[in-house]
Amino acid sequence: MMVKLTPAISNGPHFSTLPLLFPSLRHPHPNLPSLRPRIPRAEMSSSSQMEQAAVASSSAPPLPANRIVLGCGAVSVDYLATVAAFPKPDDKIRSTSLKVGGGGNTGNALTSAARLGLKPRIISKVANDAQGENALAELEADGVDTSYMVVSETGNSPFTYIIVDNQTKTRTCIHTPGHPEMVPEDLSRSNLCSALDGASLVYFDVRLHETALVVAEEASRRKIPILVDAERKREGLDDLLNLATYVVCSEKFPQAWTTAPSIPTALASILLRLPHVKFVIVTLGDKGCIMLERSINEAPETEETYIESLLESLRQKAASSTIPTCISSKSSLRISADGIGAISGRLLMCTAEVVPPLELIDTTGAGDAFIGAVLYALCAGMPPEKMLPFASQVAAAGCRALGARSGLPWRTDPRLAPFWH
Repeated sequence: MMVKLTPAISNGPHFSTLPLLFPSLRHPHPNLPSLRPRIPRAEMSSSSQMEQAAVASSSAPPLPANRIVLGCGAVSVDYLATVAAFPKPDDKIRSTSLKVGGGGNTGNALTSAARLGLKPRIISKVANDAQGENALAELEADGVDTSYMVVSETGNSPFTYIIVDNQTKTRTCIHTPGHPEMVPEDLSRSNLCSALDGASLVYFDVRLHETALVVAEEASRRKIPILVDAERKREGLDDLLNLATYVVCSEKFPQAWTTAPSIPTALASILLRLPHVKFVIVTLGDKGCIMLERSINEAPETEETYIESLLESLRQKAASSTIPTCISSKSSLRISADGIGAISGRLLMCTAEVVPPLELIDTTGAGDAFIGAVLYALCAGMPPEKMLPFASQVAAAGCRALGARSGLPWRTDPRLAPFWH
């Protein structure tokens, strides 16, 4: 396919040239409802039935007693094109492959969780167009409950162009938000309560922030734990963080949010600023991840360990391994950060799987896959020493296929077998 990047004239909240690129957007699909919860298909797809049968016959341990999780945030359609190298300005290049698939942080994370055995529900919004219909169908096929999705009769569903650079193994995203945006009035009180009934966890990617805050406040009132994906500073983020039980963040976020001089000191600052958060995890791509966990019991005030030197000692203990490996400090240490303060807790670091270059296809959605596995681990009561390598393994599996969801492993994947014992 010949690709030429030229300026598009924008008319309102979406590209006026979009129907020319995707003719199916010219006419809405009348079978989709307007501004009411989505009723999923009564029957599972054949692939879902096969996966359910595989789970039943698997040697994996019993599924968690409460598998229901609720996610509120982004759902979109991704248009992925792989290229030999990222184009220069005014350049013409050919793609080496093209794929259209489901995307959006929350959609991806809940798909990851569903394939591992959870029963996710999702709150989000799409439009009455082909992209919206496809996004819903893909979620339903993977076992995500779309009953609480809202479908607008007008506007456009969110979508993202993604250029995957085979040379640098990076991806560049160009996102077009959905219109009209979701507002709290789109979610009735009865649907909110129904979505939260029986949920063991609620997850937010900080999109749809006004609606997300309404959901988070009700979840907090019900004492349902909340996990926040802090990818970057966004409107409404601080309000959600103040209600969070767990935080998972991207590599750049901790220092950007705290202005601390380093990632480990920033993690300490996050726990000091958010006293209700039990742990914070920062994902570092091929460098693995770091977790700072708050202790229930206060450590002795007399002994303090600097977080920078503690992390360095953990790194030195980490053996050279191609599989994810977790190293933990002692529990209930008094961990301090210069000029910031000290907390009682422990520090953990986990290496990433070393994916051979020929197997590394696309890192799109790796963080979402990681979060989906964390959601499962929390429901299953996995200790952090097992949770971090497990989530890292799931994320690495997702990087072996094009798109955010194509490579996400099912519960029966043999690569996950070591974590079931």
